[in-house]
Amino acid sequence: MKNWRFYALVFFISLIFIIVIFRFFSLQALKYSLYKTLAFNQHQTFQIIEPLRGEIFMRDRYTSSDSRSLLFPVALNKDLYTVYAIPNIIEDKDEAIEQLFPILEMDKSILESRINKVDDPYEPLKNKIDEQTAEIIKNLNIKGIDLKRENWRYFPANNMACHLLGFVGFDEDKKIGRYGIEENYEDELGGEQGFVEAKRDSLGNILSVNNNVLKEAEDGADIILTIDPNVQYFVEEILEKSIKDLDAESGTILVMDIKTGAIKAMASYPAFNPNEYNEVKNINVFLNPAIQELFEPGSIFKPITMAAALDSGAVTPRTTYEDKGSIAISGYILKNATDGIKGIQTMVQVLEKSLNTGAIFAQQQTGKDNFKKYVEKFGFDEKTGIDLKGELNGNLSNLNKKQDLEYATAAFGQGIAITSIQMITALSAIANDGILLRPYVVEKIIYKDGSEKITKVKERRRVISSQTASKLTAMLISVVDNGFSRKAGVDGYKIAGKTGTAQIAEAGGYSEETIHSFGGFFPGLSPRFSILVKIDKPKRIRFASDSVTPIFSKIAKYILNYYEIAP
Repeated sequence: MKNWRFYALVFFISLIFIIVIFRFFSLQALKYSLYKTLAFNQHQTFQIIEPLRGEIFMRDRYTSSDSRSLLFPVALNKDLYTVYAIPNIIEDKDEAIEQLFPILEMDKSILESRINKVDDPYEPLKNKIDEQTAEIIKNLNIKGIDLKRENWRYFPANNMACHLLGFVGFDEDKKIGRYGIEENYEDELGGEQGFVEAKRDSLGNILSVNNNVLKEAEDGADIILTIDPNVQYFVEEILEKSIKDLDAESGTILVMDIKTGAIKAMASYPAFNPNEYNEVKNINVFLNPAIQELFEPGSIFKPITMAAALDSGAVTPRTTYEDKGSIAISGYILKNATDGIKGIQTMVQVLEKSLNTGAIFAQQQTGKDNFKKYVEKFGFDEKTGIDLKGELNGNLSNLNKKQDLEYATAAFGQGIAITSIQMITALSAIANDGILLRPYVVEKIIYKDGSEKITKVKERRRVISSQTASKLTAMLISVVDNGFSRKAGVDGYKIAGKTGTAQIAEAGGYSEETIHSFGGFFPGLSPRFSILVKIDKPKRIRFASDSVTPIFSKIAKYILNYYEIAP
């Protein structure tokens, strides 16, 4: 016991030695893989290689399908600059603000708040600065103000086809397509990211990049649209002018190739600039009214009612009924749009004079079940399948009630709601020998390896017989030649079409505000194109026969000349 201090010291040293040996064994043997990985991660990193986004083009009628050099670009990639501040090293902040805010065209208070941020090593001031502006900022030589080159989406035609194209926004830090083509074709346009291995120093800074590319980035595919830039520009110009002239709220115009379903123009107003989408205050303007807005069509729907009656054998063009100016159904009085009693009228005259009572007669002769069947065959209870996200389905719920009143009002386009793309597709089916097609806006996709995916014409179904389509086309030509739609005519050509002046539904009934529309196709009995014109809430003209028919005529005349279609 007199040597216990010695033995205690030996035991203590031995215990420490054993613990150290065990710790070494644990680190170097038991947890070798873990610490090897941690060390690797401190010195190695994986950098994402961003792919180049595919670009979007239009092709006019003069550019061959295999030519790339003459395509009209509508969505490109462009190297632009982000100007940023390092507030801590700016020597004279007030002077920097005075020099920058007129160049950046920013709100001065916003610029001041950003430059005066304390302990902020990186404060973006404005992005998408062009080369010329970047050079001006660089020449100011302001310490603490710098520029960074970045690849951005650029829309060279600004507002043109904005609702169709959409824009490229952000999902957290990742750029991604929003709305329109940019969203619907994100997988094709966006490409696939790549990865590369890189070295870092002890502070985490990138030292160099090895040649060890783990995965090559795959650039996005290019897209060629069916839209003709010349037709689109003309349509947009006339739409904006017409809305202002009519003191209207908004509007939509569609142009379709009847034989293929290809959309040649898709325009809506008000519009926005995809280059400045972040400055839009009401995000509803991003929605595409052609496919995402329901409306009660009014009398433009009467050709569908007549198609059902003719094809089912319930009436012929010469079938007559007696117009008394109104009709009582289920305790309600349904009237024609204009006063007066027309007396004995044929089905041709029903369309020419847009008689609500005549449309009701045709529907009643057809029967509820048959009428509903034809409305569904024309596609008003389903999406058209157009290659754009967000398309709405029509609302035919009133027809499920099987009530006389609901079917009577539906006969002249009230109590049901549809989209513009549904309406022009249905009218085009009449022009296309009774065959309903799927509309589309992308002609082809061109992948970076040179392969192509070409959109094929897709027949959805036959909705009416060839004979019915021919009879109804002749009746609709008579509407323009002899009816309320004369102003839709073009000298030397036969135009088929129908107007619609629809009251807008509101709680408890209908408002005095209206939607004016005209849908038609041409030329004559060998139609190639259809046009739908829709103007919302015009204030200066009461009926569509005077407001939208001249718009249709101007567009039809332009297309006939542009495509060199002989009279």
